[in-house]
This record gives sequence, structure tokens and C-alpha cells, in this order.
Amino acid sequence: MRQKIPGLLLVLLWASLGLALPAQQVPVAPEPAAAAIAPTTGIKAFDTPNDGGRAITITWQASPDEAKGQVDGYEVLRSETPEGVFSRVGYVPYGFTSFDDQEVPKNASDFFYQVKTVGKGETGFAISAVSNPAQSREQWFNAARINALIATVLFIIIVIYFITRAKRGQSLFIRRIAGLAAVDEAVGRATEMGRPILFVPGISSIADVATIAALNILGQVAKKTAEYGTPLLVPNRDPVVYIVAQEIVKEAYTEVGRPDAYNPDSVFFLTDSQMGYAAGVDGIMTREKPATNFFLGMFYAESLILAETGAETGAIQIAGTDAVNQLPFFITACDYTLIGEELYAASAYLSREPMLLGTLKGQDWSKAVIVLLLIAGVLLSWLSPGIRQLILNMLIVG
Repeated sequence: MRQKIPGLLLVLLWASLGLALPAQQVPVAPEPAAAAIAPTTGIKAFDTPNDGGRAITITWQASPDEAKGQVDGYEVLRSETPEGVFSRVGYVPYGFTSFDDQEVPKNASDFFYQVKTVGKGETGFAISAVSNPAQSREQWFNAARINALIATVLFIIIVIYFITRAKRGQSLFIRRIAGLAAVDEAVGRATEMGRPILFVPGISSIADVATIAALNILGQVAKKTAEYGTPLLVPNRDPVVYIVAQEIVKEAYTEVGRPDAYNPDSVFFLTDSQMGYAAGVDGIMTREKPATNFFLGMFYAESLILAETGAETGAIQIAGTDAVNQLPFFITACDYTLIGEELYAASAYLSREPMLLGTLKGQDWSKAVIVLLLIAGVLLSWLSPGIRQLILNMLIVG
């Protein structure tokens, strides 16, 4: 009994110090290593077709682990040698098996590629084998745009055909445009009343197509004012448009045989301020009381200000613009309005020049051909899904 007491005291002392008795160590099995992700296979590199060079396309077969949801994406690596250092040039998420390297350093040089499969979580990554060498080159012809080439050639043939007919003196029908048919009436009315004609060529620059169309019409109007001896006022906002308009009016007076009737002050620069120009033109209409106002070209917020002031003076107003937002104001406040392409067709309508007439008729017939092809395509697509896909491929411009 006395021999057990010291042992018991030793146990109590050990427990009071918070020490645990040595236990038998149980070996812990190591955690299983994460399964290595499978790399991509079948990597191929080739020159990107139908481009301007400096591009190589890389394709591969997806990693088998992509179907298991273990792949996050693919990194594309590039090197100038198969044994060299590969640098990253792009990344695509899973589900993609191709990549276009649009930043190739130079053409006609070999480049090698690898695809690095990036796994999700702790699955790691895997790098594919090195691809075949590939070179980027420029292509002179884009085979994906053959449909655009065919349409362009067809359009040119139609235009040349109608220009040839017009030069031979054959009559080409152009539908009547009320605003242009009233030009003679408007000029004659101004002559009878002894009042001038006001021509506003828009407020845009010479780079605007609507401004060029307006200047073409100005030439025809100037010829009629020269024939009738009617004063013409052409205020301008753009300095370049002012110079061009001045030369057009001067040439028009010369063509009708009345260069002495040309007044250099009839075409003048007003101001380059938008609302300042509108206020200046309003002042001219209020003071001069023109019998006819032409508002042709590109207009913005000042369109209603000009048209309403002109309407209050009692003038005949002919407007035309391709600015869709301003058309409602002109239609409301003017007697005649040229809508969209009617403005472009005006010069051909007034001059009857063979080149312009042939081009106009060629455009109209080209649009008719396009509409007929669309109708035929819709009907054929109802008959066969294969034909539908063929038509869709033809409409795609690469």
C-alpha cells in the first residue's frame, strides 16, 4: 500500500501541471495528391485566311477533363523557336478550341505555339506539345467577300448600261418630284414680284454629302435666275462652302451667256455661329422679303427657326435634307420638301445631264434587283432549309 502512494502522487502531480500522458502515435495516411489535369491535343497553327497579315490561327482538341467540369480555360503561348521561352499571347474560356493571334510580330517568320490548360481550383495546369511552325502572310484577295464583289460588278454593269442609253439620247423616266417641278414656278413668281430668291445651302461643311447635293441644285437655280434676271441671295456659314458657291453661281451665269449680270455680292459669308447664322438669315428674310426660299442641305436645331420665319413672310419655300430629325419641321412649315434621296436626285432631275441620269437610273434598278433577290430568297428558304443556310452564308460579308 505504501509503495502505491508515491506512484499515485506522481500521477496527480503530472495532471496538475496540465501535461498529457504520452499516447501511442497512430500513423496518418498522406492526403491523396490532386489528379493532374489532361493537356490539349492536336494543336495546329496556320496563317489566318483572308486577312492583311500579322495574324495566325491556332486550333486544338479540348482537354478530356473539360467534360468533367475541371477546366477553367486555355492560355495560348507563343515562341520563335520550339525550344525557346513561350510567352502568353491570349486566353479563351473553356468551350473554345481556337484562337486568332492578331499581334504576330512580323510576317514570313516561323512561330511556334503551345496551349496551357488551366484547371479549376487545385487541379493545376497542363501544357500541350509544341505546334507546327506557322507564318503569317498578307492575302491580296479576300475570298469571304466574293458576294460583295459580285454585287459591285453587277451594280457597275447596270449603271454603265443606263449611262450609255442616256448618252444616246434615249428617254429615261424619272418620277415627278413636286418640289423640283415647282422650281420654275418659284423663280417665275419671284421675277414677276420683283423680289429676290434666297438660297440657304445648309450649315454643314463641304465634306457633308447633303451640302454637295445642295450646291449641285444651286447651280441649276442660278442658271434660271440668270435667264430671268432675278436677284439671288446665297448666305453661307462655312468659308469653304462660300468659295465653292461663289464659283458655282459665277459659272452658271457664264454658261447662260450673261456673265455681266453676275453680282459678286450675291454670294456672301455671314457667320460661322449656328444661331448667329440663323438670326442673320431671318433678318435677310424680314428685310428683303424674298419671294422664294430654298433650304437645302444639312440642318440642325435652326431648321424650324428658318422655316417659320420664311413662312411668315409669305414666300414659297422649298426645303430638302437627309437629317431625319429636321424633316418634320420642314414638312410642316414649307410648301415642298425633298426627303432623303430626293435631295441627291435633284441635280439629275433638273439638269437632265446623261451621266447623272444614267447613275440615278442605275441606282434605282440596282435597288429593284436587290428587292427581287430578297423576295426570291425568302420564297426559296420556305421550300428548303438547306437553301436558307446557303442564302445566309451569301449574305455574310467576311
